[in-house]
Amino acid sequence: MSSRVVQPAQTRCEMTWIVLPQHANALGTAFGGAVMSWIDICAAVSAQRFTRTTVVTASMDELSFRGPIPQGHVAVLQAMVNWAGRTSMEVGVRVEHEDPSTGIRAHTSTAYLTFVALDQDGVKVKVPTLRPKTPEEVRRWGEAERRRERRLAARAQEHALKAKA
Repeated sequence: MSSRVVQPAQTRCEMTWIVLPQHANALGTAFGGAVMSWIDICAAVSAQRFTRTTVVTASMDELSFRGPIPQGHVAVLQAMVNWAGRTSMEVGVRVEHEDPSTGIRAHTSTAYLTFVALDQDGVKVKVPTLRPKTPEEVRRWGEAERRRERRLAARAQEHALKAKA
């Protein structure tokens, strides 16, 4: 059982990748699947910084692609834990592409992932307390709570439909 208190800023993770030919599609931009993989890795590091345990991805939702990342540009991913419950947490990830010749960045993707903390035997464990301090962290916490409520409602509706079938 964890009694640690962690601020969201302590969970921050930033990763970068150069979009190489093996990451690019026929249009010369990063494959969506490659970006999804990078998002999952960056979010997992953030979640592990928070829990100091093994974490597994439970879901990725609200992934939206706003624009492409051209081959040769740098993908910059920034992740932070937004919300934490008893054994799970939400991590938000923002993806930007950086033009290496100008340094100019543009927002390309956003995703929200839910992770569950596990012990060495694969059993769910209690996560630390997440204590948002800044107005931005408090805002992100509230938005994450609303996303969680929507996920739980969708799951309940799915179970109800299966029960009727």
